[in-house]
Amino acid sequence: MSKFVDTKVETLREKTLWKGWSRLREVVLGYTSGPETVELKREIFERDDGATILLYNAELGSVVLVRQFRTPAFVNNEPAFLLECPAGLLDGEDAEVAIKREVLEETGYRVGAVEFLFQAYPDPGAVLDKLSFFIGRITASDRVEEGGGLDSEHEDIEVVQMPLEAAYALIASGDIRDAKTIILLQWAMLNKDRIGF
Repeated sequence: MSKFVDTKVETLREKTLWKGWSRLREVVLGYTSGPETVELKREIFERDDGATILLYNAELGSVVLVRQFRTPAFVNNEPAFLLECPAGLLDGEDAEVAIKREVLEETGYRVGAVEFLFQAYPDPGAVLDKLSFFIGRITASDRVEEGGGLDSEHEDIEVVQMPLEAAYALIASGDIRDAKTIILLQWAMLNKDRIGF
């Protein structure tokens, strides 16, 4: 039995601190554990849920990733062009529909069937959105467009194809630092037989 079975949490008040492309909300909770109730004040970063995918070519033993500029890495004085799995916000769509749209926009691949793996909170201590994780098998003939992102969103994306093992090695070297990409590459390494590598 969990120690939290009798714990009670209730929202006492909340307010929006800032709203733009995303939203910052302040929430004050009444947290009762045992005989005492305390007020917990937390800020929550909120945006739409998203989806991410590991594209793989079983015939070549390769994966398709994208490299793009990331402002938080830049502000942190670190290399700002990160190598990642394609991903994007759902924008009101079903996660499978949204990830297929994002794949085409970012990579130029028209992916057919995708397999849903799981959902996860990227940072449950402060971020509200959830990510749906997928894998999708592609072949060279599935690349029907150039990719590179949408000009209207000022996206500037490089499409990178490499062997799965080479991509996985980039985690240890620090060249892949994106959590969703690390998770999907580790999943692929654990499931190589399942995906035909």
